Formats: sequence, structure tokens, C-alpha cells
Amino acid sequence: MTPRHIAMLSVHTCPLATLGGKETGGMNVYVRDLSRELARRGIYVDVFTRSQNRHLPHVMHVLGETGRVIHIPTGPEEPYDKNKAFDHLPEFVGNVLAFAEREGITYDVIHSHYWLSGWAAQELRAEWGAPIVQMFHTLGLVKNHIAAPSERESQRRIDVETEIVGFADHLVAATPAEQKQLVELYGADPRKVTIIPPGVDLRLFHPHSPEDAKSRIGVKPCDNMILFVGRIEPLKGIDTLLRAMALLAYECPTWVKQLCVAIIGGDPNTTENEEMERLKAIRAELGITDLVTFLGAHDQDKLHHYYSAAEMVIMPSHYESFGMVALEAMACGTPVIASEVGGLAYLIRDGETGFHVPDRDPVALAGAIARLARDPALRKRLGRQAHMYAQSYSWECIADRITALYSEALLATPALQLPHPVGVQGWHATTHHC
Repeated sequence: MTPRHIAMLSVHTCPLATLGGKETGGMNVYVRDLSRELARRGIYVDVFTRSQNRHLPHVMHVLGETGRVIHIPTGPEEPYDKNKAFDHLPEFVGNVLAFAEREGITYDVIHSHYWLSGWAAQELRAEWGAPIVQMFHTLGLVKNHIAAPSERESQRRIDVETEIVGFADHLVAATPAEQKQLVELYGADPRKVTIIPPGVDLRLFHPHSPEDAKSRIGVKPCDNMILFVGRIEPLKGIDTLLRAMALLAYECPTWVKQLCVAIIGGDPNTTENEEMERLKAIRAELGITDLVTFLGAHDQDKLHHYYSAAEMVIMPSHYESFGMVALEAMACGTPVIASEVGGLAYLIRDGETGFHVPDRDPVALAGAIARLARDPALRKRLGRQAHMYAQSYSWECIADRITALYSEALLATPALQLPHPVGVQGWHATTHHC
């Protein structure tokens, strides 16, 4: 049974937000691109997210003819600590229910993302009777194993995640490693866990001429660019990349003059991000200010030029549940050097689509960078194989698996097979406010 209406929950972050901010990354891309693909199939998708700007329309028709983003007033309509947003979830749920009643929509499936959305999904299921398909994207217990004390997740998050694992109808794990973590750390019923990785938009991310890409982003044709893309936070391990580049600059100063390191993410002009300030200080201390440039956050629609212009993409993370940036880079035919952690250990094929290096090891990272930078034939071969490998992650393929899971959830919930009592008259209005 194919679902007709999906309630996609992304409470703490909007899928339309610019990537590279404090709370924006792979999950935003996942929710946006999956919703677009479902809408292309004629499925009605409403993405419910907390309103963070009172000046934006609460309803935005931006995900295709049948896909919308609904900004739900929940606490202050401004950027807000996601942990504090938990206390406003009753307001979020109440406004979602009121919206659905006004629009006359009955949702078939609730697809919730992250722990805040999973908690809200429980109350919505109680009202709608729709099954919950939950994806966490990151797990608090796993993050806490490697995070610094200041970055550790709260016990409340851990407790809520544990409860969601118990009451959700289906759990989506991005990798076999995440499936194992859900079962062993949270006590998940293995029968409820389905491994479905994120996808990649192959219409956007595909190989381009490096010369043309460099021209578009203002990089000299003779420069060899090393690229990092992601949030500016300690878990991303950017300091390891800086130390690796300092080693190369010391050992091979003439050769390194041909390199430039671009870091995309965050806002280099603000002092509010402690990690950005720490990284700038490390850069200065290591004497590589001329080598490393912080470019700030970029719209995802421009990232393919950076991936195609780069000789390689570096992901020195201490923890990644999957690694969307790595997949996007590979789809563009760019090899990836990544820490052998979490989803990156699963996604990157060592010696085939890139290289694995030990976590927090700048010497090993410097060696891998040097090997790839000095061997154009190797870069070309790994890039070609990376591009071919990424084809199996097209959103068309991934959405097939997601909709099959939705159908399984519906078949296991007989009450949902009744006809919808009301049509979808709310879909074609241009602007609504909750």
C-alpha cells in the first residue's frame, strides 16, 4: 500500500537553512532531498519544523508540486537552543495538529528525524494513529563516547532516545554500525531496524571540469585545493587537518606552495563560535594562515563547484553517523580522505574511493594527503571509482527503499487503510500562516 500523505518532522532545524551553521548539515539535506523525491512521485509531503523567523511565510511550497515546508511557531520565533526547544514540544504538537485539522489532511506515516522529532511523533501518533518511522541521524550515547565534556549530550536526550527506540514502529539506520549501536546501546528490537543509507542528488552532484569549477569559485588553475565542508565544531576534527598541513608545510615548503586549503562552514567573521576562534588561533600558532582559508557557510547548490575543483576532500571527524559530504564529493568524482570512524568507515572504501586514516592522527593524515596530492593518476583513478560507487546512492534508489518501508508500516496498521475523510484542499494556497 503506497502512502499518500507523509508528515515529515524536523523540529530543531529547517531543511531550507544554509548549510554549515551550528545546527545545519547532513540531516537538513536528507530531509529536503528525500521530501523532493517523494513529491516527484506524487506523494504529498509536509515537512514540519520550528519557526525561527517570524518574517518568513509559515507555509512554503518549495519542495515540488506536492511538497511543503511548514514553519510551526514553537517558543521564540528565532534561533534557539535545541535542548531548550524540548520544553516547547507540546506547543509544536498542538500547532501541527491544528494545522492538519484546518487543512483537512489525514497523514498516513510520520517520518521523524532526530530525538526531538521522535518525541513529538509519539503525541501525533496518539491523535492520528499513523505509524512512526524514526531516524536519529546522530545518537547521544555514541557521541558521548568521544566528545569533550563541554560537548557531551544531556542525560535527558539519552533517556528520550531510549524511549523512542522502544515506542517507534520502525527505526531507520544509515549503516550496519548504527544498527548495531541501536541494538546494543539502546536495546532496540532488531526486527524494527532497517538499514537504509541517505542518498545523493546526482542531478546536482556529478563530475565537472576542474578548470571550469576553479574558474567559477575563483581558484587559480595552477592551485591544488584541499577541501573541508561541514559544521565548525570540535567533533569534526578540523584541528587535525590544520596540524597535518603544518607538518607538510614544514617538511615540504616548496611543494606546499602549490596547495591551498579551503574550509567551508560556519561564519569566520563572528566571535560567537568558540571553535572557529580556537581554530583560527591554531592556524596562526602553526604559521599556516596563508595556506588555510575559512570561507564560511555556502549554499549547497554551489558546493558541487568546490568538490569538482578540489584535488581531494578531507573528513577528519571524530564521529560521523554517515557522512553526506563524503558521498557528495564522491558523486562529483573527488576522492575522500576520512577518519575510520562511524559511517565514514562504512562509506569510504580504503584504496578504492579514497583513504581511511586513524582518528586524531595528523601524521597519518599528512601522509595520505601527500600521497594523493603527488600522484595525479591515483587521484584520477580513485575519483573515477568514487563516482561510479556513488551511483548506487541516488535518491531514486533510496526513496524506493523508504517508500517500501512506509508501505510495510501501513500494512502493519490496518486502521490506516480506511479512506481519507477529507481531501487536500489546503495544498494549492500560496501562503498560509499557522
